[in-house]
Amino acid sequence: MKQETLEDIERSSSMDPLDTLKKAIVTYDNELAISSATKAIEQGKDPLKIMDAMTIAIRLVGDAFGRDELWLPQLVGASEAMLRATPLVEEEIKKTGAEREVLGRIVIGTVFGDIHTIGKTMVATLLTAEGFEVHDIGINVKAEEFIEAVKKYNANILAMSALMTTTAPEQMKVIETAKKAGLRDKMKVMVGGGAINEEFADSIGADGYEPTAPRAVKLARTFVGK
Repeated sequence: MKQETLEDIERSSSMDPLDTLKKAIVTYDNELAISSATKAIEQGKDPLKIMDAMTIAIRLVGDAFGRDELWLPQLVGASEAMLRATPLVEEEIKKTGAEREVLGRIVIGTVFGDIHTIGKTMVATLLTAEGFEVHDIGINVKAEEFIEAVKKYNANILAMSALMTTTAPEQMKVIETAKKAGLRDKMKVMVGGGAINEEFADSIGADGYEPTAPRAVKLARTFVGK
């Protein structure tokens, strides 16, 4: 069977809500994403299959971005469309008691003093699509709040973003706080953001760094042996 492409989805005239949901994501249509997810739920579609449809679409966009065939605003747009529909589908999964395979549990946030959200949100969206249980604790997050979240959700991966050079040292503070709490050896730490590079990541003792959202997902998969 021929593998579906971005062009196939964009040209599709199917009225199946799963197909229109995929189309909404690859064409960055927030309203269509919400209405398609709602319709799929109302028609009694398996919520796991609804999530799978979104995963197919966002993965195609992420792969195209990784090949330099799409630009950052397009990846942002697709992530936003998926983000609008995801809570509806997750709520339905809870209602039906369906169980989705979870690759790992991730706490993600932007460090204290930094209020940038786009990169962090894209990574969180792609990680969710890939099958991780993601707990996005927001922006301007203090070291202690990261550690409390890791404890609360029993996370095995901690992901931190910092866009500014003035806030980058907060990532090291979080790692040091994790050591003091006795948690550092129980989780992997991945870092990213405009202010971060491989050398800095190594210097603070992070387990990995990636500059783009799609590559961050691949890094997370290596952490869990997938």
